[in-house]
Amino acid sequence: MMQKTRIMLYVRDVDLVVKFWQETFDLPVVATTPLPDGSRNVVLALDAGTELSFFSRAFIQQVSPEVADNVPSLLLFSDHFEALHAKIAAATPIDESQGQPTFSFPDPEGTYFAVAKAMDADNN
Repeated sequence: MMQKTRIMLYVRDVDLVVKFWQETFDLPVVATTPLPDGSRNVVLALDAGTELSFFSRAFIQQVSPEVADNVPSLLLFSDHFEALHAKIAAATPIDESQGQPTFSFPDPEGTYFAVAKAMDADNN
């Protein structure tokens, strides 16, 4: 059985993108690992079972070029949906997708992510 999920994201500037996620979502750093090329891997916790792991795209191109251009499409659910939308300056307008309020936003490198309003168990 799976115990947690770590999503690996390959970015040009690890420090810039990590700072964005920390400031926007208040995510704690749970690990920082120096890598052989002088870059570092930084892991942020989304919650107890989910982490975002940021690697320099240049490092990934050296060690695993077959995955260097992979970009996952992430949909995050927030119980502070409206406040989060207001906090992210570049957020798209709120729209409804299959009855679910959603918006998207770019990180500092232009990669888009989506956020949906967390609904209580009775509304899911």
